[in-house]
Amino acid sequence: MKKPAVLMISNFLADSHHNRNIWHSLSQRLMDNGWDILTTSARHNRILRLIDMVWTVVHQRARYDLAHIDVFSGKAFIFAEFCSGLLQIIGKPFILALHGGRLPEFAQKNQRRVHALLKKATVVISPSHFQQFEFKKFRPDILLIPNPIDLSASIFRHRALVEPKLIWVRAFHEIYNPLMAVEVVHRLCEAFPSIHLTMVGPDKGDGSLNRMLEQAEKLGVLDHIRVIPGVPHSEVPHLLDQADIFINTSNYDTSPRSILEAMANGLCIVSTNVGGIPFLVQDQKEALLAGFNQVDAMADDVLRILTDNGLAAQLSQNARLKAEQFGWDVILAQWERVYSMVYEDFHGEV
Repeated sequence: MKKPAVLMISNFLADSHHNRNIWHSLSQRLMDNGWDILTTSARHNRILRLIDMVWTVVHQRARYDLAHIDVFSGKAFIFAEFCSGLLQIIGKPFILALHGGRLPEFAQKNQRRVHALLKKATVVISPSHFQQFEFKKFRPDILLIPNPIDLSASIFRHRALVEPKLIWVRAFHEIYNPLMAVEVVHRLCEAFPSIHLTMVGPDKGDGSLNRMLEQAEKLGVLDHIRVIPGVPHSEVPHLLDQADIFINTSNYDTSPRSILEAMANGLCIVSTNVGGIPFLVQDQKEALLAGFNQVDAMADDVLRILTDNGLAAQLSQNARLKAEQFGWDVILAQWERVYSMVYEDFHGEV
């Protein structure tokens, strides 16, 4: 059977303010595997992006057999609503892929809209057991396909001995709570005067970066922090290789690729236990998890790693083993099976 042509509807922006995400890589890898992929949209303006998506759905309908819509919370949710409605009218099967740590909270506040969207889809995909569980009441048959990572790009180093070299890799936005990372460093400075934190990520423009720098200066730890406000994704493994402990301070999260990539590199992971993170990693085995915005608890976890080489070695090795379950070779095959299944089922009913 031929591979069906797929229209992928998502935010395909990629510049210094927008990292290349899973959907960018998925579309490219599918094309590399011989799939006919059409994407929309790379428009920066939201209204123009929606118009581009709608135009592509309708006017390019002869070019694709099925559609894949990435679903985000907030104002972006309307993109999925518009496109799914049009796809239903023109008789095209479509897959919904859930994204973002804030989506479950959005669903609780917009239950009718979320239920109406999910029931239209041929298949709904979740990247984590957490979202799969959270959306069960809207759609009980949601399938799980985890977010993948490129294991070939990782630089694995077993952290049997660790130094107070920390790294944080997210966007500078309030939902990722960069202030917490600075406060953790401040708690540890007296015990480890050489502690250093590298913070990598684009500035999302909500003032989080400036507030973090102001707090670092106020606490007297600015000299312990290096900020890299955005790098090509290909450079991230090399930056990870320079550190031993990865800290994740998110207020919301689902199945963050940044944690998985740090695990693939063998870093010791310390994270908040929000959203889907406890579903992604096992506390005390593959990572140490602290509560939401619990600065002292996270600092204590970092301290445990720095003073217990056995714990560090265990976390590092277990993290790498877990990350190997999320390689692109495994995850891409799952997406290909879903696309083929949707196409076959749709045409089998005609």
